[in-house]
Amino acid sequence: MWTEIILFFCGALIGHLVPRITWLVLPRIGAWNQQFPPHPEPIVIDEYLIQRVLNMRSFNRLSIVFALIPLGFGLASLAYGSLGLGLGMWMTSCWTLLARVVGLLDKGSPWDIEMAQELQLVRNSSMSEDRCCNSARPVWQVMAVRCSACNEILLSRARPDLGRPRSDGFVKGSFRLILSEGHPLARSASAEHVGKALK
Repeated sequence: MWTEIILFFCGALIGHLVPRITWLVLPRIGAWNQQFPPHPEPIVIDEYLIQRVLNMRSFNRLSIVFALIPLGFGLASLAYGSLGLGLGMWMTSCWTLLARVVGLLDKGSPWDIEMAQELQLVRNSSMSEDRCCNSARPVWQVMAVRCSACNEILLSRARPDLGRPRSDGFVKGSFRLILSEGHPLARSASAEHVGKALK
């Protein structure tokens, strides 16, 4: 009995981790982060950041495909192998699939097209006559997008995980990301007003 319980938790762990490889590991490999400062420093709002948001959105959607791997192995294990291992993989991969599909319908993803559009509006505004100051340089801090010159809040949106190698290490950082699903760990800054970028 204890063997099946241990196998169930092993299967559940496999079924939970495999779909998340897409955004936990892939964006942190190789030269993907050369144009960004180290985590957790603020990131300048530029074309690289906007593209990264769209890439993270794609990686998150790709996890639907990766969830089919433990789902298939889980069903095979239920039919021909260990009941505990198969049930663990099947249950957690089904849960991940359901959560991802609902997230697509309900905008539950930490990275969405609206986020990229808002960042582009901030960038456009910083280069227009309506910019917050003469030296406008928007950066995405932990709590909000601010101008690094005048410190005005330009967008009240906390920063989600953006695929940079974590300053707290791979193991500890991955554990935090798995718990948060990539969502910001802090609340958005309560701006007295959201800057001219979104007007």
